[in-house]
Amino acid sequence: MNAILYIDLLGTFAFAISGVMTAVEKKFDFFGAIILAFVTAVGGGTLRDILIGAKPVGWLESDWHIWIVLSALPISYLFFRWLKRLRKTLLLFDTIGIGLFTILGIQKALAFELSPIVAIMMGVISAVFGGILRDVLANEIPLIFRKEVYAFACLSGAVVYLGLSYISQFELINMIVAIATVLTIRILALLRKWSIPFNPR
Repeated sequence: MNAILYIDLLGTFAFAISGVMTAVEKKFDFFGAIILAFVTAVGGGTLRDILIGAKPVGWLESDWHIWIVLSALPISYLFFRWLKRLRKTLLLFDTIGIGLFTILGIQKALAFELSPIVAIMMGVISAVFGGILRDVLANEIPLIFRKEVYAFACLSGAVVYLGLSYISQFELINMIVAIATVLTIRILALLRKWSIPFNPR
């Protein structure tokens, strides 16, 4: 497997864990947990692929994504207390997921020869839409609609990746730096309670 597939599967796993943890906290049953893990893990990528006309949708090309999502269930149940502490500390799994999927989204859009602005939009959609579906199904206000630095972190990482792609031929380094940008902004925002309020009154 190449680096891009490893990053894709890692992001899928991180989001799947996030979905299962939410399902457990909301007291969903077993099948509810599977559904929440699945839509969290592949929802953003699915919407992105539909919008750009990628056929088949990415996760349908390999069974790896399905097995990764399913593996998140026993791991979440076995290590629930430890994972819960990590999740509450820095919303760790959301943060990892958005960092990885932002870059994968923009890469796929660029591969379809879409404009840089559209590619950035696809990167953000890839990162945040699975979380939106998870929160809506769990009857929560999605993180992207709160005053948290969430989509902005994805946007920043996408811009960094796009800028580096014009000046550097080292693709893996470009990806790592851009992912690190998303993670750093998101983690600092959580630790320092940064927000981007919108109150015109």
